[in-house]
Amino acid sequence: MGLSDILNDKAVKASVVNDCALLIDRQVATKGGLGGMALKAAYGVVKGVGPGYIPGAVERILPEVVSALEPMWAEGLQAGDPVAHLSRNQTQAAEVILGVTDKRIAKTDNGLVRSPYNKLRQSVKGDVAGAVPGLAEILGAHSPVPQ
Repeated sequence: MGLSDILNDKAVKASVVNDCALLIDRQVATKGGLGGMALKAAYGVVKGVGPGYIPGAVERILPEVVSALEPMWAEGLQAGDPVAHLSRNQTQAAEVILGVTDKRIAKTDNGLVRSPYNKLRQSVKGDVAGAVPGLAEILGAHSPVPQ
């Protein structure tokens, strides 16, 4: 049973989506300074697309992200703790996640989403890496694999 299997149960998937959307909200809210202001403004624009846009976007991209993280999760399972493994390798995990989002953004026709993403892509790499431990905890909490 792989990590992607957690998304087969609709209730579990909905819970993971909700938890991830809350994680994103918390991550953005903690940002300060000029960079934080720019990130919050861009995030506000994206959220302004519609009240369910962020959870919907998470739901749409989650299967690809989980699938892309599957090899790292498997390495962590072999090492005995996939949550800790992702957390220790958060920069690598962030690159994997951003690789998925880069491919998705390249295909979108929605300029309200693409423009802020392209402007902030390089600067958010550290933010995504900083969110990896939270994502790892979410995945671990919903994984049938004992932690």
